[in-house]
Amino acid sequence: MRVITSTSALSETCSRLAAGDYVAVDTEFMREQTFWPDLCLIQLAGPHEEVIVDPLAEGIDLKPFYELMADKSVVKVFHAARQDVEIVFSEAGGLIPTPIFDTQIAAMVCGFGESVSYVNLVKKITGRDLDKSSRFTDWSRRPLSEKQLVYAIGDVTHLRDIYTHLKTELETTGRESWLDEEMAELTAPSTYESHPENAWQRLKMRVKNRKALAVLIELAAWRERQAQAQDVPRGRILRDEALYDIANQQPTAPEKLSELRTLSDGFARSQRAKDIIDAVKRGLERDPKTVPALPHNQPMSAEATATIELLKVLLKASAARHRVAPRLIADSEDLERIASEAEPDVPALKGWRRQLFGEDALKLKRGELALTLAKGEVLALSLPNS
Repeated sequence: MRVITSTSALSETCSRLAAGDYVAVDTEFMREQTFWPDLCLIQLAGPHEEVIVDPLAEGIDLKPFYELMADKSVVKVFHAARQDVEIVFSEAGGLIPTPIFDTQIAAMVCGFGESVSYVNLVKKITGRDLDKSSRFTDWSRRPLSEKQLVYAIGDVTHLRDIYTHLKTELETTGRESWLDEEMAELTAPSTYESHPENAWQRLKMRVKNRKALAVLIELAAWRERQAQAQDVPRGRILRDEALYDIANQQPTAPEKLSELRTLSDGFARSQRAKDIIDAVKRGLERDPKTVPALPHNQPMSAEATATIELLKVLLKASAARHRVAPRLIADSEDLERIASEAEPDVPALKGWRRQLFGEDALKLKRGELALTLAKGEVLALSLPNS
């Protein structure tokens, strides 16, 4: 295997890889102690060549790699692409590799199960066993051992075989377009943009009312800005439990923070205490009409609950019959909305999903379809009009 440590070697390699139809890509990174991921290694494999790029090598410029990622004539093949794309996005000023082929999603379309791991996919498609003992290594340390490099390059050499296998199967079954929606989400800038004002959306809604939610929104935005500026994990600034506690108690003076069990002794005298109180006050000053409504979490009716259970059976049967992962067709929110709303606007009732499952789901809800068991297989039967 070849490890690239200079810009000239990287440029020559990327030029050769750009002549191919695709390039398999993987990255190794560290982010346990930082907010932003630290890129430590890049693995690339074209149809006839595979290399490892060392981003930590002195003087190396990754511009040729980013140019390859931007080349629309070359398909970028990833497995579970989101974190890899996020790294390129953050390191290259908002660049998103395109076009993308995510083998994990393609495997779901081809019936390999939900969120299938790379190790399992390699085993199922190639019959090879991978040594994953170096998975949790510290990729920022140098020099890397031969064992670590062998592990790293294996993440792209087998990816070539997986890609060609899945691509052929998708073409044979006419399912290439089924990936479009998922690939569109993976290549949307909004998927990777970090806006502090939206940081609250990643939190659980452990707040009592809209006023508490307004405070939580301000606190989460303050924490996000601090974590980004200091490049440390969010929990290093303030733990989630403390955010919920402050949002619900709404202290308006630093000394009141000392009464909260989720904060350490002496926290009330820190500079952060003042910032937190300012955030609480901003939240309390917000017009409640500008704050999203809290979910009611009301129990569903017995009829809707029963309908959801039947829809789950139908979903599993449809997924098994068409060899598609159930989660790719519909999720639990889709099923709940189909069961409880007259005209739900959900992905499960659009495009190929409607053909596979959605149309039958609506018929089942209307009482126009029955489920039966024949030789261990669930079948959907149309009922005569009453």
